[in-house]
Amino acid sequence: MLWSVPLLPLLCALLVYVYGRWCRRAVLILSAVGGVIVALVLAAVAIMNDWGGSYRWSEALVLTLKLSTPGMLFTLAVPLIALPIVVYSGYHELPRNTGREGVGGNGARLVALIVAFIGAMQLLVLAGDLLTLLIAWELVGACSWALISHHWGERDIPRDAATAFLVTRLGDLGLYIAAAAVFAGTGSFGYTALGVLDGGLLQVAAAGIILAAAAKSAQIPFSFWLFAAMSGPVSVSALLHAATMVAAGIYLLARLQPELAAVVWFMPLTVTIGLATALAGGVVATFQGHAKKLLAASTSAQYGLMWVAIGAGFPGVALLHFIAHACLKAGMFLSAGLAERHAGSYRLADMRLGRRMPRVAVITLVSSLALAGIFPLGAAWSKEQVVSAASHQSLWLALLVAVAGCLSALYATRFQLLAYGWHERDGLLGSRISSVPELGALAALTLATLGLSLWWSPSAHQAVIEPLGLSLPSGHLWLLALSLGLAVLGIVAGASMVRGERSTIPHGWQVHAGEWFGLPKLAQGAAATTLTFGMSLARFDDHVVDAGLRGTARCARWLARWNASRAEWLAEGVPGGLSRLTKWGGQWARQAQSGQMHHYYSGIVVGFGLIVVILLLGAYL
Repeated sequence: MLWSVPLLPLLCALLVYVYGRWCRRAVLILSAVGGVIVALVLAAVAIMNDWGGSYRWSEALVLTLKLSTPGMLFTLAVPLIALPIVVYSGYHELPRNTGREGVGGNGARLVALIVAFIGAMQLLVLAGDLLTLLIAWELVGACSWALISHHWGERDIPRDAATAFLVTRLGDLGLYIAAAAVFAGTGSFGYTALGVLDGGLLQVAAAGIILAAAAKSAQIPFSFWLFAAMSGPVSVSALLHAATMVAAGIYLLARLQPELAAVVWFMPLTVTIGLATALAGGVVATFQGHAKKLLAASTSAQYGLMWVAIGAGFPGVALLHFIAHACLKAGMFLSAGLAERHAGSYRLADMRLGRRMPRVAVITLVSSLALAGIFPLGAAWSKEQVVSAASHQSLWLALLVAVAGCLSALYATRFQLLAYGWHERDGLLGSRISSVPELGALAALTLATLGLSLWWSPSAHQAVIEPLGLSLPSGHLWLLALSLGLAVLGIVAGASMVRGERSTIPHGWQVHAGEWFGLPKLAQGAAATTLTFGMSLARFDDHVVDAGLRGTARCARWLARWNASRAEWLAEGVPGGLSRLTKWGGQWARQAQSGQMHHYYSGIVVGFGLIVVILLLGAYL
């Protein structure tokens, strides 16, 4: 029965694509929303009844679905976050006037791919073995590529989609290596097989999983692919950053952390990668002038904090921060889409839309404060839990995480003031007022962010963690006060920075820092070098390898012709020679046949006499 949870959205996506192009926009959106709601209900029923599922491919290959603590959280969070995004996409991305001819293939394709993306992610978080996980992993990657390249006719979008796809594919190799190592050591792909694996194969499996998770979660050095992914529609960016593509990496680490904790270097490496990304991502977002790219760098940084929590031994904290981050970040992306439609671009310098869009500005302010980690919002509570988890490893680590939180407050303030400041820019488009469904989707995510404020109540967060069996770190009051104080300091610094940006042009180093310190150009250079090397190999193959093969083929054809002629001589000459020899023998035999009987008798007598002579000589000797 558990197979119905991921398969139903996939089937719904197919139906939406086939029949949705002839439907009006409202019918198309209702169909997609209905599919997501049914998937959510099925997920809840599956959790309450502890469903499972398996499919035996062969004796050695079995596909399994199994509920786990991270899986239960994700299988509910994915459709919940996706629901307002699907509504928003229908009214923001699709044409307004569809008439009787329907929305067309382009609009139906976008909505269908979003629903399929949800189904693929559900399959990923319910997978009970590495083989099923690999299938879902590939589906998520393919859906993300198709969604990013939705407007494939525009310049640079196919290239950006290919960049995001290829970078994550490089990390996907790690998952293949890990699956191969587990199967080689145990003969099984099950997650439990990791617990019995040891020696070098366990080290290889852990390294492969780290590589795959880092690429999907946009951790250093793979962080820059999120900038390329910003070429997709804003609803795609919201879904990808909130609860699907990027979340796959953190889910994998949280799911397998108990099995991989036995590897000595796994936990320290996870902390190192996460902390480096949290700090670097904070700096990138601080100096980024593109609204969506600022939020993308913020996503890398926040997932870096989740990596720190997992590396510190508290995967439950990472899961709770994931939920808080998904709500606020989805809302901020949807807000950025509304701002872009009025400003005509995603450049923050062209916005300051507070006077023109006051309702959107107020709604977005809640998400910005949550991202900044300001009490009493739920994201602030989960961020402080990360700080407490880090303190169990090292006081210096906790202080560095608090500094990363300060950077979060800085770039969240900068986003809010530049996008929705009250000093309106000239030349704004003001194309149309935001529709009720768009505002409703944004408000729903903001209400979820506000609702998570209950986590500050001990009874409220205990009601969440106890049924799931999660553990929270013990904290220090002075560390909490310091971390919250740094968040306030970040807000002050962000406001000062925005005031300074009105009259100054960014320095070259600021632009460099805002573009991931040159990582995209380095990756493009590496890709160009790889392409050049590949073309050189192709030319070598054409002129050298193929030339040798062509020469070998010519020699083979000559030998074939020579063998054919020799075979013809043998096949025709030998029988012909035997025929001529037989003919000659017959002629000689005919010459001895005169036809006169006395000649025959004379020959018999002579022959008999010779025999007698030979016998007498033999007896005498």
